[in-house]
Amino acid sequence: MTIFALALVLIVVLLLLEMPIAFAFGIGALAFGVGTGSDVSFLIPYAYQTTTSFALLALPLFVLAGTIMAEGGISDRLLDFVNAFVGRIKGGLGAVTILTCALFGAISGSSSAAIAAVGQIMIPRMVKEGYPVGHATALVACSSILALMIPPSIPMIVFAITGGLSVGAAFLSTVIPGILLALIYIFLNFVFLRKNEDVQVEPKLPMREVRTKIYRSGKEAFWALLMPLIILGTIYGGVATPTEAAAIALIYATVVGFFIYRGLTPASFWNGAIQASITTGSIITVLFFLFMMSRSMVLQQVPGQISDLLLGLSDNKILLLLLINLVLLLMGMIVDDISGSVLAAVVLLPVVTELGVHPIHFAAIVGTNLGLGNVSPPCAPMLYMAAGVSKISLDKYIVITLKFLCLGHLPMVFLVTFLPELSLFLPKILMGIQ
Repeated sequence: MTIFALALVLIVVLLLLEMPIAFAFGIGALAFGVGTGSDVSFLIPYAYQTTTSFALLALPLFVLAGTIMAEGGISDRLLDFVNAFVGRIKGGLGAVTILTCALFGAISGSSSAAIAAVGQIMIPRMVKEGYPVGHATALVACSSILALMIPPSIPMIVFAITGGLSVGAAFLSTVIPGILLALIYIFLNFVFLRKNEDVQVEPKLPMREVRTKIYRSGKEAFWALLMPLIILGTIYGGVATPTEAAAIALIYATVVGFFIYRGLTPASFWNGAIQASITTGSIITVLFFLFMMSRSMVLQQVPGQISDLLLGLSDNKILLLLLINLVLLLMGMIVDDISGSVLAAVVLLPVVTELGVHPIHFAAIVGTNLGLGNVSPPCAPMLYMAAGVSKISLDKYIVITLKFLCLGHLPMVFLVTFLPELSLFLPKILMGIQ
């Protein structure tokens, strides 16, 4: 246990020194393995076998599908369609951003992809229409987390595989919390902008013209909107596994991008493939070292020791759940959502099982907390990525970001934690989870 704590301290120090996450976890995993006397030659084949599993193949396929979708102009059609409904309301462009991030999540499962595809379009557009640049940046960063909660979610794939759970059930656990969070953000966006006289509103149109615009944008977005239906329909209809659905999504995005929207060219396809390869490579490298470390932890019975330690602190379930939420939040601040999902499955899943928390309920707790951590300073990778798009300093967007998080995301964390039916209702109805 002491060696594990030292290994964690080493990883945190290396991360704070801005060492790449993969190398920080690699050094930590090797230090932990050597310190505990684990056979590294045994850990490496285990990590390799796990990262080459069929289920995990869904990860690079969804990443590539999301990249191809952004390059092929599919995200533009989604934006125009949502804008046709709320674009003429004050603050409506912010609502468009939130809803499009949610829709993008239903295709790519990646918050970074949502920022790249939606943020690059919507931040300049919002600023042009009078939105404070800090508000626009914070809105994109916070909304990007919806891509982790609306299936297919890449962190949920990793969490389910590591914890030995149903990927489909883990997907469903965050759907209702994700939809509720999107609605909360839309409400907060309207409230924060209600007195801002600089925000421009498109001129009112007769209802007939509005209906025409909705019809035309819907017709243009038809193939884009069909994509999440195909992905989720094949998974929950029992037609395909999540991995097979990811392959279908990739083929579909390629065909639509090349032959229907014609925004995809051989050059942009190649560029998207390179970007997806870089992203996938970095994720798989992190996972490889994490799987090494997790196996070593299991062999040394570290999860059981942590479980005994936490359960020995108190027998109050509410207090322990609050403590676990705090650990997950801090974890999300320090590491990315993929790494956090593995650590949560290895270290904390045994603890919550002892508390009587359903593993699928815990999947939703993990997804909601890690999402909050990913946009919470000091590390906040998604927040800084959005700021990279708008090219502004921290002081311009930190206050409004904290307002969104404290009034929106943090209450959702508590709701998900203490109202299990929010996350268990759909898995029970659609998959018969008991």
